[in-house]
Amino acid sequence: MVVGGHRGMGMNAVGAPPEARVGAVRERENTLLSFGRAAAHAAVAFVEFDVQVTKDGCPIIFHDDFILTQEIGGVNEKRVTDLLLEEFLSYGPQKNSRKISKPLLRRNKDGRILNWSAKEDDSLCTLQEVFEHVSPRLGFNIELKFDDDIIYERSQLDRALQAVLQVVFQYASNRPIFFSTFHPDAARIMRKLQSSYPVLFLTEGGTAQYNDSRRNSLDEAIRVCLEYDLHGLVSEVRGVFRSPSAVLRAKESNLALLTYGQLNNVWEAVYIQYLMGVNGVIVDLVEEISNAVSDFSKPVLNQSMLGSGVNLVGAKHQAFSEQQLGFLLRLIPELIQQPH
Repeated sequence: MVVGGHRGMGMNAVGAPPEARVGAVRERENTLLSFGRAAAHAAVAFVEFDVQVTKDGCPIIFHDDFILTQEIGGVNEKRVTDLLLEEFLSYGPQKNSRKISKPLLRRNKDGRILNWSAKEDDSLCTLQEVFEHVSPRLGFNIELKFDDDIIYERSQLDRALQAVLQVVFQYASNRPIFFSTFHPDAARIMRKLQSSYPVLFLTEGGTAQYNDSRRNSLDEAIRVCLEYDLHGLVSEVRGVFRSPSAVLRAKESNLALLTYGQLNNVWEAVYIQYLMGVNGVIVDLVEEISNAVSDFSKPVLNQSMLGSGVNLVGAKHQAFSEQQLGFLLRLIPELIQQPH
């Protein structure tokens, strides 16, 4: 099992209390600082980050569809892909201290607009800068980001994907890379445009519903992968726990299976996936979970070793019998569908 850092060392959740385990990470997400910190952990195989393309054709790193700032008269909100590169880089901290920066705001899940702050800030960056400044040993999961509320023409998808590929081909060298996207047509096109790097289909795994039926279940995601000759899928972890047989179907279809989601910040949930045969997890608690996954492969202690006072980190990870694992897999789908 491999571990990937979600947007670097973890996503920022505006409004999260300081004591929150997830969302209160020190570093601003999707920045060179966050990627560099993730690269310092040997157990982290890759970082996941979101790539969009500016109006003048530059691939940049940013998750949200819209970028918000405070101006005289109120909040100014613009679509990221409608910005020129220079304007995009004017938001947040500036590399050049003489430049005036625009404060970054973010819309919370409940609709409130809050100041987007991080304990350790960093400037926004481009895809080229990430290749140039992040350790070449760290793999990249490049998420090709598109707005769910837009119906894209083929020419729009081509333009964005070609811009990303131009940077990748020029700067990737021997770095491990794979692409992922929630947009099934973007995945299909990227697979046809190149054969150097794997393309994976991102799915909510049935935990959310969309007008495009290809996005509404793990069965559909596997079908999309096989029809478009993709290399695998990245599912919301709850989708895998609700349909554990999907792991076997993916394996039988020679597809890689990775997961993402809040449950991946709980090592016990990650351990169950390890036993199920999931290939990788994308996490926010990067140091904690990567260390736990490293422990999974260590020898399980027997009783005589425990009695002798030997203390190994891997001792907490006990192997389940097939009967116990079967019980857990039957129980988990019921638990995660209970109202909270």
